[in-house]
Amino acid sequence: MPLVLDLARPVSEEELRRLSELNPGYQWERSPEGRLWVSPTGGESGRRSLQLAYQLARWNEERGLGVVFDSSTGFKFPDGSILSPDAAFVEREAWEALSEAEREGFPPLAPKAVFEVRSASQDPEELRAKMGIYLRNGVLLGVLVDPYARAVEVFRPGKPPLRLEGVERVSLDPELPGFALSLPPLW
Repeated sequence: MPLVLDLARPVSEEELRRLSELNPGYQWERSPEGRLWVSPTGGESGRRSLQLAYQLARWNEERGLGVVFDSSTGFKFPDGSILSPDAAFVEREAWEALSEAEREGFPPLAPKAVFEVRSASQDPEELRAKMGIYLRNGVLLGVLVDPYARAVEVFRPGKPPLRLEGVERVSLDPELPGFALSLPPLW
């Protein structure tokens, strides 16, 4: 379970960046309310996240539609939160519209697609709530992979989540044209 810290004041972007630099191996995020969320990354969690990011990067390499990010990237959302999905896809035009300084810091944009892979310490309800934050901030596709339940939930704005169990691949058209997430490597 991630550690939630209620501080005397919200941490700034620079302070959050510095905490990340000083404490490698932890994922630092800022909630919309200014709370600090801290999650360690264990072996299986890191392996699964990398496998997912690898599949996404390979798909993007073939199509050249945008930029793929791993779990170490924090995105600054319109509500003030800074969140680090396990993998994310940003369309090329959106990325290129950012200044050099915006690219170097926490990019101030909502990725088109975000992915979260549940770790043993995470409550599925907390991750579903995080998906709600993503969607409220402009993300068009959220994918929650739960290797413990061998299930995937697909989130889209204005629609109920689609839960899939017992499948080996999940097509993520139309948001990610031609991309099908292979699930066995994530179990």
